[in-house]
Amino acid sequence: MSQFISLQDAIDLTTNFRLSKETILDSTYRNQGTLPICETFIRQVFDDLLQQSDCTSIRIYLGLDSNYKVKLMVVGVDSNGDDILTTHNELIADDGLRCPTNCPPTSPLNT
Repeated sequence: MSQFISLQDAIDLTTNFRLSKETILDSTYRNQGTLPICETFIRQVFDDLLQQSDCTSIRIYLGLDSNYKVKLMVVGVDSNGDDILTTHNELIADDGLRCPTNCPPTSPLNT
């Protein structure tokens, strides 16, 4: 099963999100940078997650920080579909470069 889409589908999705992201929020949270356009993680984060024993997938969670900013968190997933959250060595990626603030160069997905 492919999880890839066409560039045009991706452009349509990201455009729809950018145009709607403030209007889907309660007015209290509009124009506060609550919803990011994207977050960028370094490759090493994914390499480390995928090197965990029995890691077959990556899962992305949405979280909300104390400033009401939506943040992405990334964890490994095992062959049973369970999050890999060991007690002694949790690998939960956070602190991606969040846009707005740390935005990538212009591309068809963010203009």
